[in-house]
Amino acid sequence: MSGIIKGSIEFIMNIYRERALVLALSVDDFRQQYLGSYLGLLWALFRPLLFVATMWLVFSVGFKRVGSDHVPFILYLVSGYAPWAYFADCVTGGMNAVVNNRHLVKKVDFRVSILPLVKIISSFYLHLIFLLIIAAIAVYKGYYPTIYWLQLPFYLFCIFIITLGLGWFTGAIRVFTKDMSQVISVILQTGFWVTPIFWQASSVPEKYRIFLYINPMVYIVEGYRNTFIYHRWFFEYPRPLAFFIVFAFVFLLIGVVVFKKLRPHFAEVL
Repeated sequence: MSGIIKGSIEFIMNIYRERALVLALSVDDFRQQYLGSYLGLLWALFRPLLFVATMWLVFSVGFKRVGSDHVPFILYLVSGYAPWAYFADCVTGGMNAVVNNRHLVKKVDFRVSILPLVKIISSFYLHLIFLLIIAAIAVYKGYYPTIYWLQLPFYLFCIFIITLGLGWFTGAIRVFTKDMSQVISVILQTGFWVTPIFWQASSVPEKYRIFLYINPMVYIVEGYRNTFIYHRWFFEYPRPLAFFIVFAFVFLLIGVVVFKKLRPHFAEVL
């Protein structure tokens, strides 16, 4: 076990040494994906914002629903949807990072393991815009910036850790089977509805609520709301935090091991 951990740390440190290349590739990926046309970035923002607007109309106007503790539902909704959208984008991009860059995989001197990381950082640039949108809505609704907003980087790091592990794991498996795309699609669709994005975690009976945190995105979604709305620190909930840390780092370790094991065979398949 110690050998696996040592090898994983070395694997991650080798990627860290390529940080300048990762940053350059992420900027280039963002530019190609969103700035390749006049409306590229606008379309990237329009689709999720249209979804949020539709959900707000259905639940807030149609069903006359308000957020938890009479929080404005639009703020409650967007602060939960934004981290989920970022997570889903990172997972999908990380899964396809290797197969979509076949020309780089076959280069002997290129470190393929950075590709899922490139997609995560590329998606982060768009997420920054969503964070500004959340901040604008919060201020408009009377929820002004507080010291609690300083913990946002912690939750961003949480998303980074979990999606990096998932990216390495699913990206490696995806090279050998297209079924991984279907599996992840089903998991993301199911995960959206079982994550308290437009419903309240408090609606689950307290004795069963701990099972919600088997889904790591519950902790992050609630964390965003604690940051922008409820003004609670991340360390005020030690049990969900412990659940998340264990899940995230175990999956990060699994992702490293699987990617290292399968990496030598990528060029043969692609």
